[in-house]
Amino acid sequence: MKFMKGSVVRAAAGRDSGGFFVVTGTDNDYCYIANGKSRKLAKPKRKNAKHLCPTDSMISINDITDKKLRTLLREFTSSECKEGN
Repeated sequence: MKFMKGSVVRAAAGRDSGGFFVVTGTDNDYCYIANGKSRKLAKPKRKNAKHLCPTDSMISINDITDKKLRTLLREFTSSECKEGN
């Protein structure tokens, strides 16, 4: 599955599993994700795309702060994740 910059995803595996993140960039089979708290926009986590569950939501991450990102991601619940990717 291809992820785009600004896509909201849920981590399905690893220490971050269950948390919602925004994709800040992509690199072959990997995505760079941030949530504004443990993973800041300035230093996103590199995560395998197969360990991410996509949602239908997008966030414009141009000129956004970590605090604003945390506020936007707080609105998501686990029921918004599309299963079966």
